[in-house]
Amino acid sequence: MFSYTGGVVLFAAVLHASWNAMLHGNRDRFLSMTWMSIAIGVVSACVVLYLPLPPKAAWPYIVASGLVHIVYNVSLVRSYRRGDLAQAYPIARGSSPMLVTLGAAIFAHEAIGPLHALGIALISGGIMALALQGGRVSRAGALAALTTGVTIAIYTVIDGIGVRLSDGEALTYTAWMFMFYWLMPVIFVAKRGAPALWSPLTETPMAVGSSLAGGLVSIAAYGIVIWAMQAGAMGAVSALRETSVVFAALIGRVFLQEPVSAKRWLACVVVAAGAVCLGL
Repeated sequence: MFSYTGGVVLFAAVLHASWNAMLHGNRDRFLSMTWMSIAIGVVSACVVLYLPLPPKAAWPYIVASGLVHIVYNVSLVRSYRRGDLAQAYPIARGSSPMLVTLGAAIFAHEAIGPLHALGIALISGGIMALALQGGRVSRAGALAALTTGVTIAIYTVIDGIGVRLSDGEALTYTAWMFMFYWLMPVIFVAKRGAPALWSPLTETPMAVGSSLAGGLVSIAAYGIVIWAMQAGAMGAVSALRETSVVFAALIGRVFLQEPVSAKRWLACVVVAAGAVCLGL
């Protein structure tokens, strides 16, 4: 798994932690996610103009993944309302690799060796340990984060299968799937009205700017993951991506002033050990 592909997925993990920190750092996360989605939609619309259409076999997966991503976006916003980045993010991300591995085995007939299975287990266990320390996770917060984790697993398996049916056109697959992010501003306007979407352009332009930047980072981060799943095992790619929680803990500590205890650093070491297992 380590080699060029593994290194690129680790880079995607850094990007992933970064855009989540941008989202969590904004006061109105629903608004922030909507502007992130607008940035993603604009980039995707520009890209699809210059690429061929995906194969017919990939379209059901593109549509299904796009819709699940919208559910994920809404669920992620809810989970960040109920917990800090160092808790909600690990629960959401830590619950997904094992679910992805199970889904890949059932729907894509993937098999992994014992060492990679150990690596996935260490990463998931270490991530969950990061979230559960201190006993400050509310039931509602944990449920929201776990729901987010389930949606992550669902869209990851869908995309893992779908990109393999795209005849090597990972960029085309990714761009068309991200076109569904145009649904986010529709949902936002339906709930709050158009003025609530456009007025921040003049009232809080810095927050809108950071959200747009987060959208660009997000599309790069997940685009890399989809590319990696063309050949790599879904569970291993997912687990390696979720090492982003280590970077999220660092970002939360440095930029958001969230505490990181010695036990949390130990859990990060466990996650790193799991990543090493995936690379052997």
